[in-house]
Order: sequence, then C-alpha cells, then structure tokens
Amino acid sequence: MKDETRLIVADSEKDANMLYTTGMFVPDPFIWFRHRGRSYVVMSDLEIDRARRVANVDRVLSWTRYRARLEREGLKTPRLGDVLVAALRDFRIRAVTVPADFPLSLAEKLRKARIRVRLPKKAIFPERECKRPDEVAKVRAALQIAQAGLAAGIATIRRSRIGRGGFLLLRGRKLTSEMVRAEMDIACKRTGGLAANTIVAGGNQACDPHERGHGPLRAHQSIILDIFPRDERTGYFGDITRTVVRGRASERLRAMYRTVEDGQQIAFRELKAGVDGQDVHTRIQKFFAKQGFPTGKRRGRMSGFFHGTGHGLGLEIHELPRVSIVSEILKAGHVVTVEPGLYYHGTGGVRIEDVVVITERGNRLLSQFPRQLEI
Repeated sequence: MKDETRLIVADSEKDANMLYTTGMFVPDPFIWFRHRGRSYVVMSDLEIDRARRVANVDRVLSWTRYRARLEREGLKTPRLGDVLVAALRDFRIRAVTVPADFPLSLAEKLRKARIRVRLPKKAIFPERECKRPDEVAKVRAALQIAQAGLAAGIATIRRSRIGRGGFLLLRGRKLTSEMVRAEMDIACKRTGGLAANTIVAGGNQACDPHERGHGPLRAHQSIILDIFPRDERTGYFGDITRTVVRGRASERLRAMYRTVEDGQQIAFRELKAGVDGQDVHTRIQKFFAKQGFPTGKRRGRMSGFFHGTGHGLGLEIHELPRVSIVSEILKAGHVVTVEPGLYYHGTGGVRIEDVVVITERGNRLLSQFPRQLEI
C-alpha cells in the first residue's frame, strides 16, 4: 500500500476518508490522489484559494486549467471523469487504489483510459482505526457536545410532572419524545454540533434499540436517550446514552439497570490492547443470562442483549473495530463505545453507553456524565 497511488473522488462533508486526508469540508465531489509520497487535489475556482490555505495536501491543482486545456483539445464539455483522466495522465499514473465505495462510472472511465483500478486489501486508510492523540481530543470535544444534548433532554423530563393516566406533562401539555428530542438537538447546535436521529424512546418503544421514539412519554417507564452529534468544526462524532425513569421504576426494571451497569463494568475491566472484543461481548451476554436476563426470541421478538457491546467512533458514527459477536483484536488507539443493554417487551429497555480509548494496559474513559435511573 505504501508505494501504491491512492485515489479518492468524493465530497468531504459526507465522505470520512476525504475529510480525514484533506482536513477541509467541501460539499461537492473533488479529486484527491497520493503519488510517490506527495498528495494532490484538483479544485474548482470556488474552493481553490481556501484549499491552498487549509487543505492538508502538498499541491493544489486547478480544475479550470484542466477544463480549458481539454476544451482546446476539442472536448466540448469536459466532465469530472475527463479531468480525472487528464490529471492522472499528467503524472503518468497507470494504476490506482480506490476505496470500496468509489463511483463505478469513474472506475469504468479509468479502465477505458487504460488506468488500472484496484481495491485495497482492508481499507484505503487502515491507519484511521487507531486514533492519534489529536483525534482522541476531537472525539472528547464531540462527546462534550453530546453530553450537553443529553443534559438538556434529562432536564426537560425532570421538569415534567406526572398527570392523569401516567402521562408526563410540561407546561400543561403532554410531553412527547419529539419535544425532548428537539431540546437535545437544539442544545447540541448551541454547543457547536449537529445531531440527527436522536433517540428518545420510552416504554416498549425502547425495546427496539434503533427506534427514535414518538408520541407521549409516561411516568414509571424507562426512557432511553441516545445522542450522537457531529462536531461541526472537526467532523468527529460523540455518542452517549442514558436510561431514566420519571417517577418510580419497577423492581424488575431496577434489576435490569443494575445488571447493565455491572455488564458495562465488565467491559471497562477487560477492554485493552490484544484482547478479542468477541470474548468481552460473550462474557457480558453470559453474565446477563446468569442474572436471569437471557438473550433470544420471546413471543416472536428478540429480547435480552442482542446488539454489540460497542463500535468504533471517529469521523463516522460506526467505524471499525466492533466489540460484538465478530472476532476482532483490539489495538491501542482504538476509540470504542461501551453500550450493553437489555430489552424486554412489557418491562422496557435499558442501555448505558460511554466511550473509551484502548491503551496497552487497559482503557481510558472519554465520556463524563452522571447516571441516575429515577429522576
């Protein structure tokens, strides 16, 4: 991979690899390649001056110059693929390594130009898995945004009162998942982040881990709040979850909560470089079953602990590695969530999520937020 020419054509607002390598946000697709140890981008007039100031590249090439040259050569309307071929030919590049999501139309254009297109063995930037100290700091900053959002959601629920029928009321209106989610997302925006698909799921809705939640919230039921905003300054994500009850939790719900807390502590004790995440995940599942909370189908739906213990976090909300049923050896510098959960229809759901960075001797907690079931 070291001597290969790497190529990406994408925008950097949505493509994590492009943002990782250039360090600048651009909303439209552009060309980046690394050849013989030097990196290049081809930029439009709209972005070229900014790219020269802030892009993490060795040289910025002009899209306009390539287009003008191609027009002089007789091409009426040069397009992205035409400019791409011209740029690669200027550097006598005969083969490129591209990410798995490289556009098929551009790959065909390169092949017709007799430029070989290859996929990497693992990833275009395998080094993205292990975070540098500055990246760990960026994740921590994103977590602070997430924690601001979570605090706003819990404060909103705490301000509610219990009304007739067990509905939560705020300023005379039924408090809904949508209302709490709005407060959380607004708090993130005020802190410099952008939250999307924030989860505020109560009662049986919380038994589906990716259910966003909708409608009125009730007292004495668990409410899962899971927020994962993107820091608008850096593009890195934060991710944190807490479970709360406004009122009194049932004894079974309290037992579930204690068990999930204990399961998270198992992960905190065991996650370190050289450990297989699969072993940690399996140990937590077995512990839950021993405590009377097995995983499996119950009345036609999945119950217990049926998602992974954690996932990588960085420029994407879900990155490698996974701490799950799949075998993956953890390395120092991996940043992973630790989010065991239990879900039983009729009782509700419980999930607690924090974020750690893996070290040679263990792990270091990056998120800092209190836990309290009943509020």
